[in-house]
Amino acid sequence: MSEVTLYHNPRCSKSRQTLALLRDRGIEPEIIEYLKTPPDAATISDFLDKLGIRAIELIRRKEAPFAELGLASSEDNDAALIAAMALNPILIERPIVVAGEDARIGRPPEDVLDIL
Repeated sequence: MSEVTLYHNPRCSKSRQTLALLRDRGIEPEIIEYLKTPPDAATISDFLDKLGIRAIELIRRKEAPFAELGLASSEDNDAALIAAMALNPILIERPIVVAGEDARIGRPPEDVLDIL
């Protein structure tokens, strides 16, 4: 199995549940607390490629910076949304599990199982 990385927010219940699910299966992922160590724009683009989604699908629309930055008008502008997520990592949907060339968002946590 390839290395597994969890982009984690310990305050998020889904993120904690995903970590527990991995550990229950004997997987100790590399844990990156993305609010403390934000991914850069290239890493976010890589997430999108591995997830097979557009930037708007990775963004948390209910977080304050989404409205404050007027991002609703940028829904079709992946570059603008990626830049906003890199500068405001609270906007990134969580948790993200990366295993090799695949990634999944752990919502629900069981969604990550098909890449392990």
